[in-house]
Amino acid sequence: MIQATYRTIWISDIHLGSTQCQADVLLDFLKHNESEKLYLVGDIIDFWSLSKKMYWPREHNTIIQKILRKARNGTQVIYIPGNHDENVRDYDNYIFGDIVVKVSDVHTTLGGKRFLVIHGDTFDTIAKYHRWIAQLGSAGYDFLIQVNRWLRIFRRLFGIQSHFSLSAFVKYKVKNAVQFISDYENSIVQTLKDENLDGVICGHIHHAEIKTIDDFLYVNTGDFVESCTAIIEHLDGALELIKWSIDPLITVES
Repeated sequence: MIQATYRTIWISDIHLGSTQCQADVLLDFLKHNESEKLYLVGDIIDFWSLSKKMYWPREHNTIIQKILRKARNGTQVIYIPGNHDENVRDYDNYIFGDIVVKVSDVHTTLGGKRFLVIHGDTFDTIAKYHRWIAQLGSAGYDFLIQVNRWLRIFRRLFGIQSHFSLSAFVKYKVKNAVQFISDYENSIVQTLKDENLDGVICGHIHHAEIKTIDDFLYVNTGDFVESCTAIIEHLDGALELIKWSIDPLITVES
């Protein structure tokens, strides 16, 4: 596969330290994609999972080393913590191994569009005010991801190549979950649309999307536990949502 170079890449919700992280897919993505700037948009390390069980395979170490190597070789890497790695927020504007930690950032595209880059949990009322409910929901989500992991192995054994996510299927079939996604998106847009910004780039809800709401561009990076998606800014400034697999790259939406 040919290596691609972009102006900017955004990835989030990797959940290193969790069994749900698709480390093999992420490593393949990092191997084949370079950028002038790389944003890590929260939930990079899953301290919630690590607090319950120590899990840190070699592949997770390799991901950290790969990102550090990119930073050493000239990629501007910005780490914006999320709720699963919220303790890192205490180090706002610190630099660790050429990686800059920021609670949030404003990114300007080549075309002059200004985007707030933030994980997004502060716009989630459950995550913000009812942490125990968020942790309970996270445990249920982890269970569905684990089941989906076995389904993925089963499908590969029988040569079924099409991607299927049980957790995503359940999420989009449950009316309350669909309403939660809509509420989350609108909460961000209504809060930020008068802040001299053209849009927001966030993560948190594991639902990749690029869409316009009230003339405000809402961009969600998705995740690397089920959908394996990222947002890229091409060298001409255009934003694109891409889905990655070990198989050839599939473009989802522009």
